[in-house]
Amino acid sequence: MSPLVPGSRSARRVRRTVAAGVPLAALAALAVAGTATGAPSHHGGSAEVTGSATLGDIPLAGFSNSLLKGTVADDRGVDLGGIGSDIYPAGRKGEFWTVTDRGPNGQIKIDGTKRRTFPVPGFDPAIVKIRVTGDQVKVLDAIPITTSSGRAVTGLSNQESRDEKPYTYDAKTPLTYNANGLDTEGIVRAADGSFWLVDEYGPSLVHVSPRGKVLTRYVPKGLHLKGADYPVVEALPSVFLNRKVNRGFEGLALLPNGDLVLALQSPLSLPDGAAGDASRNTRLVRFSPKKQAVTAEYAYRFDAVDVVDPGEDDTSELKISSVVALGGDRLLVEERTDKAARLQEVRLTRGANILGDEWDDATTSPSLEQLDDPAAAGVPVLKKRLVVDLNTVDGVQDKIEGVAVIGHGTLALINDNDFGMTDGAEAFDANGRLVDSGIETRVTFVKLPKGAL
Repeated sequence: MSPLVPGSRSARRVRRTVAAGVPLAALAALAVAGTATGAPSHHGGSAEVTGSATLGDIPLAGFSNSLLKGTVADDRGVDLGGIGSDIYPAGRKGEFWTVTDRGPNGQIKIDGTKRRTFPVPGFDPAIVKIRVTGDQVKVLDAIPITTSSGRAVTGLSNQESRDEKPYTYDAKTPLTYNANGLDTEGIVRAADGSFWLVDEYGPSLVHVSPRGKVLTRYVPKGLHLKGADYPVVEALPSVFLNRKVNRGFEGLALLPNGDLVLALQSPLSLPDGAAGDASRNTRLVRFSPKKQAVTAEYAYRFDAVDVVDPGEDDTSELKISSVVALGGDRLLVEERTDKAARLQEVRLTRGANILGDEWDDATTSPSLEQLDDPAAAGVPVLKKRLVVDLNTVDGVQDKIEGVAVIGHGTLALINDNDFGMTDGAEAFDANGRLVDSGIETRVTFVKLPKGAL
């Protein structure tokens, strides 16, 4: 019998039952060895975990300041984390590109209103190259994401009235908005060595040089982002201005022909937030780097939330976090909540393209998001085939945000540990130091049954 792993699917079922590159020498000095966290389980023809590794403790200030000197004066006891926003094979066996999100952040309720906190406001999102060696995840290299003039983009909110107002760790003092700020999520690496990222704020698609400089940020038409220290191009459909706060683009895939597919994490708030929260209809976008334009848009329908996560009844918990190119126009799409995930295969057919249809008009009533049966309304929803329900695989951690396909029928999964943060004032002690959640960043390998992909 497999041991129960904290944060794993099997452990959760038990709980429910009972209720510029980093100098390698510097990183070596900062890192603490990881521990083994996963164990295989055997289900005959079912998927099974074949290995797992953990990222050791790397103080965030040391990590950040080795990339851009002086960016973090006080990390408040936070270690490097959040690199599980996505995972992309780096070529050599066991090596991957990952990307952090905007950095440590949380929510604290003040006078009945939740405020978004940034305990380490100087943190700069980074592209992190890792190697899985035995039961350890080791950082090989890291690239800070910078503006045209080489400054940190930071992870701070962009625009007043559109994005959440940023506050200090205790939610008492407001911070300044930053038009350069990026909440980075999906990552792929192009043949020329440059990177493509997606961002939740715009939502946007971001082209980054091999050394991390933002070359172009593509945003929805009508965003009117002013003051950014890099080129901003309004190239995405304006309907995406209606993205839910903190639920912009999260998944990103690189197709064999060089096109990119961007996945919206959650349904748009059309015509309002309540409609978006109740909806199971989200969207994928196809972007041509050659044309620097969107060439297709697709409707994607989630399964019912209690199918994705048995016992969950809040539809707004449904998200897409990862999309992976499988060859041709096939994609692997991760539907998830914070506690469960299922991987679906879809094919991007020409007949499923809704770009420019009435569904791209924010005034269309009912909206795509309001349709209980989009197909019956004439919307060509992408057809799905379930590849694996990760909720049934012992040893898979919670909050999987990155998925990569390696070899024949093997997945590499990475979780977002939120930098060890939790929400609420209790996230920090009386001295303003992090009370760590104990959730670690883990890479887990899952072997699929023959023929699953």
